[in-house]
Amino acid sequence: MGDEKTSEFGETAKAVAEIAKAVPVYQDVIQPAAQEVGKSLHLVARAVNAALAPVEVLVWGVEKIRDFVRERVSSKLENVPADDVQPPKPHLAVPAIEALRYTGAESELSELYANLLATSMDRATAYRAHPGFVDMIKNMSPDEARIMKFLATSAPQPLINIKATYREGGGFHIVHRHVSLIGVKANCEHAPLAATYLDNLVRLGLVEIPITRRMQAEEPYAEIEEHPQIKAILEDPKKIETHTIEVERITLDLTDLGRQFIRSCVIDKATQERS
Repeated sequence: MGDEKTSEFGETAKAVAEIAKAVPVYQDVIQPAAQEVGKSLHLVARAVNAALAPVEVLVWGVEKIRDFVRERVSSKLENVPADDVQPPKPHLAVPAIEALRYTGAESELSELYANLLATSMDRATAYRAHPGFVDMIKNMSPDEARIMKFLATSAPQPLINIKATYREGGGFHIVHRHVSLIGVKANCEHAPLAATYLDNLVRLGLVEIPITRRMQAEEPYAEIEEHPQIKAILEDPKKIETHTIEVERITLDLTDLGRQFIRSCVIDKATQERS
């Protein structure tokens, strides 16, 4: 029985190692200039290396991503005493490191993983590092990561739904839903897809759009409604001829889970207070 377990463990470790071999790495990470670190950072880096040792048993052969992770995580833990750097939980760290195979070239996503790992390795903040965040990042696009970074300092945000009600019969349909300037303000690469991105973030439980809540101020909504593209929709003569165009004002806000995600993954660990 013991030999079977040993064999199974060996096969698992070997399989994970093979998966990790293909992870891309940035060349500038291993440049000499990048290795010129201060004494305190060097001590932290050594602590990080020691803390990662138990995890490396499961992911042996991940040299390409190991250098990237250690460089990024070490820099985020430079203000943490070396004695407070602890091994990350394998059920969080192993999936996160594996996921870097697919996201290493996407800086917005790999940065989320680096912050999550750093959060999990600081004794003072490890409680915030929910293992479910790994899968959430896996299910996010780089633009959605940009939106979460924007919301970290700019939530709640106004949204509008544009409704067209038939002049005869009274039926209506939603012409455009969850219209906002979030995609533009978050510097999304594909800003017109912002409503779709918001749907996904709602699905992940990071944001909510309660239809009964709206912001008190008029200005945030006016900014959306006065945007040239939105104004063109509201004043479309073909629609106005047969429909009454209405604007429904609603609000997007972070959930409690979304706020925890931001503290654990979005805000740079090196800039946060340890609590």
